Amino acid sequence: MAASAFDPPGWLRSPHLQSVLASSPLRGLRARARLRQAPAIHEALVLDAGEGVRLQGIASLPDGVEPRALALLLHGWEGSAESSYMRLTAARLLSAGFAVFRLDFRDHGGSHHLNEGLFHSNRLDEVVGAAGEIARRWPGLPMAAAGFSLGGNFALRLALRAPEAGLPLMRVAAVCPLLDPARTMDAMETGPAIYMRYFEHKWRRSLARKRALFPQAHGFGDDVLRLRMRALTAWMVAHNTGFPDLDAYFEGYSIARDRLRALQVPADVLMAQDDPVIPADEFQRIAGYPNVALELAAHGGHCGFIESASLDGYAERWVAGRLASALLP
Repeated sequence: MAASAFDPPGWLRSPHLQSVLASSPLRGLRARARLRQAPAIHEALVLDAGEGVRLQGIASLPDGVEPRALALLLHGWEGSAESSYMRLTAARLLSAGFAVFRLDFRDHGGSHHLNEGLFHSNRLDEVVGAAGEIARRWPGLPMAAAGFSLGGNFALRLALRAPEAGLPLMRVAAVCPLLDPARTMDAMETGPAIYMRYFEHKWRRSLARKRALFPQAHGFGDDVLRLRMRALTAWMVAHNTGFPDLDAYFEGYSIARDRLRALQVPADVLMAQDDPVIPADEFQRIAGYPNVALELAAHGGHCGFIESASLDGYAERWVAGRLASALLP
C-alpha cells in the first residue's frame, strides 16, 4: 500500500465538501470545456452486449493521430458517460494517446428505452459483452478499463472475468470502488442523510421513467417508489432478479474478503480514508494481494479528490497516469 500524493488545502479537507463539489454544476461546466478542448472525434454508439441486450456509449478517438491504446470508462450508480469525472478522465486519456469508450450501464444516461429489464448491479455479463464488442471494434490496441464507485466494482469484476471471457484487458484502475455492498448500505443508512436522499431521488426518477416506457412489464405503483433505499432494493431483488433475498443479491456483486486475490489482471485502486459512503477499512486486506496496488489518501471523500478552487481532480489525473504508464511505451 502506498500513501497518496493527494494533499488538498485545509479548506478542502472535508469529505462532504469533496463529495459534493465532485458532482457540482460548476465542475460539470469545467468538464465539458476540458473535453471540448481535447482534439478528438466523438461518436455515440449502441453496442450489442449479447442475448439481445443493447448498451450505449460514446467513442472518442484522438483527432489526426492513431490511438496507441484503448480505455473503457465505467461510471458510478446513477451517473452516466457524461458525468464530470468521466469527461475529465476521457480528456486526459485522449491527450495521452488513448482511444476512449465511455459506456453507459443499462438504464443510465437516458438509455432506459434500449432494454425492457431493469438495471441491477449483478448484470456483469452484459458489461463483459460490451467490453468484448469494444475490443473487436478497435483490434490490436492494448486495452484498459477504469471505473468510479460502482463502476470501480464493475471494472474489478471485469478484470476477474477477463481471462475466461477472452478479453484483451491488460490493466484496470478503480477510484473508490464499492467492495462490500452490504456494508455500504449500512454506511449510507447511518451516515449523513444527504447521500441516501441523493441516490434515492435519482433511482426513483429512473424507475418512474422505466415504468412509463414499459408499463406492461413494470406495473408497480407509486407506493413502491416511496420506499426507502433498503426496502426499495429488496423489492427490486424480489421482482427483477433471480436472487432469493437481499443478502444473496449483495453477495452476488461483492468483491470483499478474498475475492480479489484471484486477479490475474493488474489493478490500481485509489481510495480515501474519509470516504463517507464506502468504509475504507476493507481496503487494508486487498493491499496485500499480488495484483492489487492500493493508494490510500487521507482525504478525498467519495470520488472527490478535488485539488483546488479550479475544481481540477487528482483522481482523473491518477487514472490517466496509471493507465498510460502501464500501457504506453
